[in-house]
Amino acid sequence: MAASHIPNLNTFRAIRGGRPSRRGRSALTEEERAVSDKIIQGTDQDASVSRLSAVEVGYLSDPFARFFVPSENERRVRRYPIINRGTFVRTTAIDKLVEAFLSAESSVKKQIISLGAGSDTRFFRIHAKLPCPPNSYVYHELDFSRNTASKINTITSNTSVSRSIPGPVDISADGTTLRSPNYTIQPIDLRSLDSGKKSDQGISQPDVLTHFDVSLPTLLVSECCLVYLEPRAADAVLDYFAALFPPLSSSLGIIVYEPFNPFDSFGEVMVSNLAARGIVLQTLQKYHSLDVQKSRLRSHGFETAEAADVDFLWEDWIDGKEKDRVAGLEMVDEVEEWKLLARHYCVVWGYRSNEDKIWDKWRQIKGQ
Repeated sequence: MAASHIPNLNTFRAIRGGRPSRRGRSALTEEERAVSDKIIQGTDQDASVSRLSAVEVGYLSDPFARFFVPSENERRVRRYPIINRGTFVRTTAIDKLVEAFLSAESSVKKQIISLGAGSDTRFFRIHAKLPCPPNSYVYHELDFSRNTASKINTITSNTSVSRSIPGPVDISADGTTLRSPNYTIQPIDLRSLDSGKKSDQGISQPDVLTHFDVSLPTLLVSECCLVYLEPRAADAVLDYFAALFPPLSSSLGIIVYEPFNPFDSFGEVMVSNLAARGIVLQTLQKYHSLDVQKSRLRSHGFETAEAADVDFLWEDWIDGKEKDRVAGLEMVDEVEEWKLLARHYCVVWGYRSNEDKIWDKWRQIKGQ
């Protein structure tokens, strides 16, 4: 379910200064919802192409990215320089938070749950990079069955990927579920966690989400996932996990990456361009600012919440030497447009159990 969400920059240039009107939308019919689901599920490939573009130009090191872009034509696609830079900052920022979580209290086993993981390669990169023994963490991925089946097929078809998973590995007969001691892929429609929607929208009751150890310090990751859900359903997902991990006995953190700031000219063009592709960012207006994003996490029990837009992350989290390296890869002529784009995407992170040393490294990470 991850997607790049990049507006058509040529369209933006053509109408800069204009303010396209916001149009109200009625509830989707069942047929419209099925079409919308297919479009959203399909955006995962768009994100994979963007990631590979950034890798091929040299922004990122990811030896696994190529395997998740099976089309040779798509492997040759190169994104705008500012989009490659955005992918670099997004990936680097989330990696920094994830690695800080995993490296704290090295003797404590930890757990990551990635919502709408799609073809994301973070588990494989972590396993290759971090000096954590495989049994020091367990990594879970959740997504639509169509996406989990596609990912598992890619894994089993490429030994360079499959051998990165410590065995034994068990795959379900229908090819949608993978289980191993420290890596699982499980299919679920996250909207089914909203108990109030199960009957009136025909979304089936989920199988019990298994293989979670509620005693472990746990990190949720939503990288362009919750933004696709209706606000009530997105809140229900957070409520589900907040209840699953009891506050008095579990340490829980979260990272959210998604667009925000939809009400200025650039934001409205972004929304309009995505709507033309059939993509609706359903929580965007409700969680429209950094302050509202932080309040959202606090309302779900994350006592400490921080946020920053991508422009801030580029300026503050990327050191000068790395900035110079990235600047040497491609000429970014559209500096103004880079800043506009970067100020419409944010990373939000929070945690509860303030006395837990698991979050000591997070306490040192500066928000905006």
